[in-house]
Order: sequence, then C-alpha cells, then structure tokens
Amino acid sequence: MTLVSDKKTYFLSDFHLGAPNYAASLEREKKIVSFLDEIKNDAAEIFLVGDMFDFWYEYRKVVPKGFVRLLGKLAELSDAGIVMHFFVGNHDMWMKDYFQKELNIPVYFEPKEFERIGKKFLIGHGDGLGPGDHGYKRLKKIFRNPFCKWLFGILPPFIGMGLANYLSRSSRAQTGASEEIFLGEDKEWLIIYSKEVLKARLPDGQEKNIDFFVFGHRHLAIDFRLNESSRYINLGDWIHYYTYAVFDERGLQLKSYLGKDDKVIRR
Repeated sequence: MTLVSDKKTYFLSDFHLGAPNYAASLEREKKIVSFLDEIKNDAAEIFLVGDMFDFWYEYRKVVPKGFVRLLGKLAELSDAGIVMHFFVGNHDMWMKDYFQKELNIPVYFEPKEFERIGKKFLIGHGDGLGPGDHGYKRLKKIFRNPFCKWLFGILPPFIGMGLANYLSRSSRAQTGASEEIFLGEDKEWLIIYSKEVLKARLPDGQEKNIDFFVFGHRHLAIDFRLNESSRYINLGDWIHYYTYAVFDERGLQLKSYLGKDDKVIRR
C-alpha cells in the first residue's frame, strides 16, 4: 500500500475490554471509540495488534455480549474504506470468521511482514515469541488445538464464558505490576526475538532488513533502537497509558492519547 501524503497508518493494542469490570471497561471503550473517531479523516490503515478483548470466543451462533460501541465504530471505519487488520492476542486467540464476515477485517494468527512507503514492518501480538515463557508456550499449543477449541465450544456459553473470564482475571492477578517494568535489553524477550530475526540469513546470505518490529502484549510503551536502521516498538496498552503508534512519510512515532508521552520508554 502506498499512503497518500496526508494519510497515516495507526497501530493500537491491548484494550482488554471486559476487564476488570463492566463500568471500567465501558469508560475505556468510550475513550477508544473517541480516539478512532478523531483519526477517521486521516487514517488510511489501522492495525489492531491483539488483546482487544480480555476474552473472546465465537460460538457458531453466539459472540460475547457487549462492546457494541467499538464494533460499531470498526464497522463504520471499514465501510468508509479504511483498511484494518487484526492480530489475535493471548486473550482473544479464539477468533473464527466474525471479524472477516461482519467487519471485512482480516485476522492473523502469526506475525506477518508488511511494507509501507519503502519501510518494512514485522507485526504481531508478541505472545510466545523469543526465549523463555515455556509454560505459556505449552498452554498456547493446547489452546490452539482444534479439538480443545471444540471441547470448549460444547459448553453452554454461560458456563464457558464464566470459566474463561475467571481464568483471565487470575492471569492478570498473577502478572501484577511486573508487566510495567522494563527488564533491560538482555531480558526483554521481544527485543531478543527481534535481534534474532535481524540476524537470520536470507538465501543470498544477507541479513534480514526490518525497519520496525511492532508488537503489543507487554503493556509497556517502548521505542527501542536495535541498530542504525531498525527499531522495536511495543504499543503499550489502553489501560494505563493509552498509547499508540502512527506512521506516515515523516516516520513512526509512539504517542499517548491522554498526554502520557513521558511514560514511553525510549532507548
């Protein structure tokens, strides 16, 4: 895609709508919709990079209750011709075809490369990438297993959604504030992963050239320079920081919708 000079590409992740309760989620959802409404005139493309919902499961005839303001806004933007993409996260990995059919938004289950106005991006939610976190990687294989998804699907929605929401809340309680601490270049798994991708050799012996690695998952807004031409961008979240990235002919910037730009970690 070649962007028109006055159009921009936006990247957002980790809304976790539905958590921690209805009132807080609704307030956050309204801010997200307000932001999307503000950018609709200059957005050519929007990447939603996972964990939009704290839990999502599509039964054959049922989708989770709520989120109508956000879903309606996404439908409006899609109908207006704004290209959108959704990458599943660890909290909403059980997507099927609802977004594709109802909103015309493609859904990706693995990181994917894109090129925009001469710059190469590798985009994904970020869960399970890099070294470590072996317990989650084992769980992810189970959750992605078609038979396991089918087993969950035969539970009545009342039971299935209740169980899933309980486990989701437990996961956040275990993580606690650790998600808000920058661990350093040698311990941040997604920085290590990005460096490994850059070192991977192409068939002609050249190193891969990725200008921007864009991930979510960490709940920290991070702009980290990997080398002279590559940057690792973590999009933060819309729980504490309300951060997003915007890209146009002038480059890529990581910002906060609520003016918390000082919370962006820049290295």
